[in-house]
Amino acid sequence: MTFLGSAVLALSLLLLGVPLGLVHSDMPDWLWVGMILMIDAAHVYATGFRVYFDRKELSKRPWLYGLTPLVSFAVAWIVYREGSVVFWRVLAYMAVFHFVRQQYGWLALYRAKAGERSRGGWWIDTTAIYAATLYPLLYWHTHLPRNFWWFKEGDFISIPPAFATYAPLVYWISLATYGLRSVIRAVLYQQYNPGKDLLLLTTAICWYVGMVVFNSDFAFTVTNVITHGVPYLVLVYWVRFRQTRESNHVYRPHWISFLAIVWALAYVEEFLWDVGVWHERAWLFGTPQEWASSQHLLVPLLVVPQITHYVLDGFIWKRRVNRYFERETSTAVSSLSANPVAPSER
Repeated sequence: MTFLGSAVLALSLLLLGVPLGLVHSDMPDWLWVGMILMIDAAHVYATGFRVYFDRKELSKRPWLYGLTPLVSFAVAWIVYREGSVVFWRVLAYMAVFHFVRQQYGWLALYRAKAGERSRGGWWIDTTAIYAATLYPLLYWHTHLPRNFWWFKEGDFISIPPAFATYAPLVYWISLATYGLRSVIRAVLYQQYNPGKDLLLLTTAICWYVGMVVFNSDFAFTVTNVITHGVPYLVLVYWVRFRQTRESNHVYRPHWISFLAIVWALAYVEEFLWDVGVWHERAWLFGTPQEWASSQHLLVPLLVVPQITHYVLDGFIWKRRVNRYFERETSTAVSSLSANPVAPSER
């Protein structure tokens, strides 16, 4: 029930934030620690347990896993030389692509496990998940400036509202079609896929509420970060926990040590960001340093884990390159909801 639990937690924090006035204020420090440090930054380092802490996996594609961080740094350094605005804009759109594709990936996993092979069903499901994610983003782009941004103010390009004239109609028709098909399948044919339905429902609610209903950094953060990062952390840990039962080539993490490691790595990264670049939380990271002269190297270096996570995430969950991992991902995704599922290509 990870998807439902994540959505309930996010919406509960949002409901709590309304009477407390958090919706219309700057992000409080406790929220930043919980959301950005312990979930958003930490889930990036969870990729290490899938790749870099697994000698067997590393040996399968050493060039991919070895060159990705190096190429990421080189590309980030080149883009950063074009200016801060260009750099953060490119990174923001990479993140957007990653977030949208992750939701489609979950949906594909649930379809595969349930044995759904209908082409018409694929079109309905795919249109619905992309509508649930892309329409809120389009609304955001056509209503700039907003009181929140992805990484840094001005990282999104403003689009004329005319481009979104028919978007709400497409959005609601897509979701209604998906819902009607699910009801018909359940009532007439006793065919159920509650995991997929729950994924679509929680995605639609959290993305719409966080980006359209509220114009708030608090609302965007709790609905975006929790529902993206928590399921990913659960998936990685569950897969590694299952995998270690059959292999002597991987580090066996207890869930406490798993979280401790990703939190420690996330803290080190955020420490370097704050001390060397942002200078916003001396209470947590200590005295800021004047590293302005080295930021052309520091900033590209600090985004390497993030870009590596984005790139490798497009490879490491594909069943066609790892049949053993297909079985493990199947069990792992089953644990995210009450419905058994199996992996499919992302």
